Amino acid sequence: MSEADRFNRTFVALPEHIDELGHVNNTVWVQWIQDMATAHWDAVARPEDRAAFFWVVVRHEIDYRGNVSEGEAVTATTWIEGPAQGAKSLRRVEFTDHAGKRLVSAATTWAMLDRATGRLARVRPEVLAPFRGD
Repeated sequence: MSEADRFNRTFVALPEHIDELGHVNNTVWVQWIQDMATAHWDAVARPEDRAAFFWVVVRHEIDYRGNVSEGEAVTATTWIEGPAQGAKSLRRVEFTDHAGKRLVSAATTWAMLDRATGRLARVRPEVLAPFRGD
């Protein structure tokens, strides 16, 4: 995997993201993880694939190593890891602070569904090729 296969975005902790501990709530991190996946798909997937398929979360696995407070920014980086397994694909997302320290990392399994039928669809190599610079 090269840097070209990675997708980046910045998030800023707003007042509504902050919990009673004074930092970004876990549910906000999950939303940002999902936002990264959607933004990456929308930016890179072929138009015919965006029209034919959509993705749903099967599993989130998240490691919290740090946090940010209101007004602080994080850089999110996402990429597709490994080959697809049938209708499933593994996506990684990492959030780092301004110094590059990893704060949150996630491994999310997504399942691809056919828009027309609503049923699982096997992830063919050509669907993931644009995400790998193929």
